[in-house]
Amino acid sequence: MVRAVSTAETAPTTYGWTIQAEALRVRAGRRMAVDGLDLSVDAGVHGLLGPNGAGKTTLMRSIATVLRPAGGTLTLLGEKVSGRLDLRGIRRQIGYLPQEFGFYRRFTVREFIEYIAWLKEMPAAEIPGAVQRAIERVGLTDRAQDRMKTLSGGMVRRVGIAQAIVNDPAILLLDEPTAGLDPEQRMQFRALLRELGTDTCVVVSTHLVEDVAAACTDVVLIDNGRLVFQGVPADLSAAAGDEAGDGDSAAERGYSAILRRHRDKQVK
Repeated sequence: MVRAVSTAETAPTTYGWTIQAEALRVRAGRRMAVDGLDLSVDAGVHGLLGPNGAGKTTLMRSIATVLRPAGGTLTLLGEKVSGRLDLRGIRRQIGYLPQEFGFYRRFTVREFIEYIAWLKEMPAAEIPGAVQRAIERVGLTDRAQDRMKTLSGGMVRRVGIAQAIVNDPAILLLDEPTAGLDPEQRMQFRALLRELGTDTCVVVSTHLVEDVAAACTDVVLIDNGRLVFQGVPADLSAAAGDEAGDGDSAAERGYSAILRRHRDKQVK
């Protein structure tokens, strides 16, 4: 594995890493999609990259406590998840946007985010203000009273981001958050990520290497359920060296070069 020191590693929390996985194994159906993964991250924006089937979504679901580890250990906010029966305390501190999320089509934008805040057991007195802030941060103030069924795909995605951040989570998990966003909205989203990452551990799973290079403090690359690379975006861009790798940018060429070297070692 290629390993470079991340800027997020310079200031671990008082209880240790926000997210720490040691030899983590997680099943997706019959397949061991995460297989012996070691990872430590803290406050900052961590871009999770990897090819299709690498285990990104399974890893995100395990951190969200949707999937239980099949082996190894997963520690969130100083608490071991493995074997715990009551995860409500941890879940209150997590914000999660899966690739696809369900919603009541007849709810307005505000009603839906209020409902999610209630599900997260936020104090009733705090919900109105928190919902308004979340709506403003994703640029949907003028659509707050619109019903969910009337929104475009990109707007629904922005509502998904709003519901994930409404509780000001300590851990924010975003799986393909820019799907359906236009270029202007993607740039606004990058700015929001940088803002959130100042005091939150944000993990963003995406196929868009350029979004990671532009908005993330840390890059995590996995393949076949294992950590291949972790470092700052500049290290990812420099990884290609003088090789004429695949990709239209330095970050994309570095990404493909790291994967190629890793797979060559696996074959040997």
